[in-house]
Amino acid sequence: MEEPQLLQQQEEEQSQSVSLQDCLKLLKGERDEQRLAGLLLVTKFCKSDDLVSLRAIYDAVGPHFLDRLSRTGLGKGVVSSGSGENRDAYLQLSVTVLSAFCRVSEIASSKEMVSKVPMIFEVMSMKSGMPVLEECYEFLYLVSTASEDGLTALYESGGIKLLAHQMSALPDGSHLMELAMKLVQLMLKKLSQGIVENDHLSELSVIVTKIARQFALLQNALKFEALHLLSAIFSSEYSTLLHDALRVIQNENWSNHMRDGVATILQNRVAPAEKFEALILAESMVSIKGEGWLIGQINLPNVQDPIPADRCLLLVLESSRVEVAVLLNELAYSKYEASKSSSSTAETIISKQQKVTIVFSLVEKIIKLISNIGETEGHHLDENTFIKAINGLNETIGVVLEYLQDAKEHGQKVGNDLLASVRLVGSYLAEAPVACEDKITELLGYMLSVEGEHESSPFYSVCFLLPMLCQKTMKIEGCKLLASSGGYKAVVDCLMKLIEQNRNGVENNGCIFLACDTIMNLLKMEQITFSEDESTFISLLKALALWTEKTNDPSVVMMASSICTLIFDMTSENALLNHPSLSSSCLDSLSRLIARSLASWGQDMSDAAKADMDLLEIVTAGYSRWADRFPQIQKAVER
Repeated sequence: MEEPQLLQQQEEEQSQSVSLQDCLKLLKGERDEQRLAGLLLVTKFCKSDDLVSLRAIYDAVGPHFLDRLSRTGLGKGVVSSGSGENRDAYLQLSVTVLSAFCRVSEIASSKEMVSKVPMIFEVMSMKSGMPVLEECYEFLYLVSTASEDGLTALYESGGIKLLAHQMSALPDGSHLMELAMKLVQLMLKKLSQGIVENDHLSELSVIVTKIARQFALLQNALKFEALHLLSAIFSSEYSTLLHDALRVIQNENWSNHMRDGVATILQNRVAPAEKFEALILAESMVSIKGEGWLIGQINLPNVQDPIPADRCLLLVLESSRVEVAVLLNELAYSKYEASKSSSSTAETIISKQQKVTIVFSLVEKIIKLISNIGETEGHHLDENTFIKAINGLNETIGVVLEYLQDAKEHGQKVGNDLLASVRLVGSYLAEAPVACEDKITELLGYMLSVEGEHESSPFYSVCFLLPMLCQKTMKIEGCKLLASSGGYKAVVDCLMKLIEQNRNGVENNGCIFLACDTIMNLLKMEQITFSEDESTFISLLKALALWTEKTNDPSVVMMASSICTLIFDMTSENALLNHPSLSSSCLDSLSRLIARSLASWGQDMSDAAKADMDLLEIVTAGYSRWADRFPQIQKAVER
């Protein structure tokens, strides 16, 4: 059996050798007719992987004739044999042989081929260019991968705009679509935030919607190419700009395609890196379309039975839970166990911290979705799904708390990963303040001490925990926990920083009032005493005096005077005046504050004052208790 095959192979090689010699003779001929005949022979017998023959043929015909042939095909010149009558044929022949020659990397990287990129663009924009469209894409891909100059020519000739225009017409899953996606991938290197914002935002958003269709519909290797490309785009420095552009696209098909693709990847056995890329896409889509994107009909190829609308939500949550566990375990090992001499340790930690940020963001958005599910129009979860989601969130938060416990034991308080962990815990406990009570009791003081890498003292960690603290301190157990851990000092410091920001024009009233409510809850509990920490509350009095000195906001006035009233229960005017850090002018401000709040009491109360009636009652009741110990305040009130 082997001998006939060998004879056949020898005959083919001999035939090819004869054809090559004939071809070279024609190409070296003096007349254009001979050269055209030689090029036609090239298209018939020369194999695309025969690089030696292609090089010999290219050297024989030379770039000058190829250039004349291309120009004739475009109607800009004439070869001597046809006077332009066979223009389309010349154009097709020209593009076909150019594409073939570029399989030789030395030819593809040559100046002659790089200079032809604009001409290929012109062919692609012509109706007559369609029969050789695939050869055009092949040429562009080969030239742009052969040299940096080729890639630059592709980009500067308008590659992004061309692909945005043409990709919608390319057949799904075709070789043309594959080449187009590869060209997009190459040109991403040329894009920066400024370039995208000024030149390519609309085109790039169109390209994303076309790739999303391939990501959803295909079930082959090209699906993963689409995944990698979309992940690269959404991980880029211009992703935020792209989010804004994609939000205004009216057609919802692309976002459904993204959900279909993400669900397919997450529910199948694929490499961990590819699952993480799917989570990057999910996080981006939730940022663009809102948390409701996680719930929606999923349509998968070759699947007839309906897939529950909550499938994507559960897949994303479970995959995020797994990623959180793996990443935090690897981070802890890199930070506390790995050799400090390893040069890759710092880079590894930064890389994993960036990944943690993405999955934390997803989990936080799922928390928001679950907490608002009854209020979100068009979205519903059955009881079984709701329980699965809560269990998944509980497990995830448990892992994060273990990571914080590990950091505490290693004396680590500074790190963006630690701050992000506190934020996630705070987001969950804001909705479920009684969750993980034992662990929270153990870690509350530590979490309130966590700092970001660019913070000089804890601030954001306290802000993240304020919604939970405000709820917990409504009960005596929560107050005792915050007082015994010393966490109340962190809350007071946070409030003073928020007041300073507010006075400098940065408004964050949500956090300010949460901090105020938390402090008031503490001060109202008679079982809690702060007799040994006078300086903390003296500093707070000074901040409240400055905050209210120039404001006419009745809510601010009543909140500040209520806190001052409760602090005055613990001290006297003489004690305050004898304190080195509190001046008489500050006491004057506090006197005016109490007088202003009490002046709102009466028959002609404004609607704003009525809304703050509970605070006014705190002030009036407190004033009756301590007025005789504060003659200066009493004098201001009685004026």
